[in-house]
Amino acid sequence: MLEDQIISEDQIISEDQIISEDQLDLLHIIEKDGEASQRLISKTTGFSIGKVNYCLKQLLDIGFIKINNFKNSKNKLGYRYILTPRGIRKKTAITKQFILKKKQEYDKLNSYINS
Repeated sequence: MLEDQIISEDQIISEDQIISEDQLDLLHIIEKDGEASQRLISKTTGFSIGKVNYCLKQLLDIGFIKINNFKNSKNKLGYRYILTPRGIRKKTAITKQFILKKKQEYDKLNSYINS
């Protein structure tokens, strides 16, 4: 149940799903380049390869992405990460929610500075 879960500051709630800002970053990267390897994603984000793998598995488990093997690839480890229609909708909604949250934080800090 959602009520029983502890929500940390870097997590974002979207209906019944909780994802981290890191997972949101991965959704944006996958949307730009679904053929990026975990190594490239790791280099781009600064996350360890293990963290990238863990986040991708979580996004797969909640249905935000699907993973396809390159059928004709000589690299048998080649994968393509694809946002599902649900993943696209959620990414957009969560991004809007994230921007609103950051704007509220900015406004609050700005009011402290100007008081």
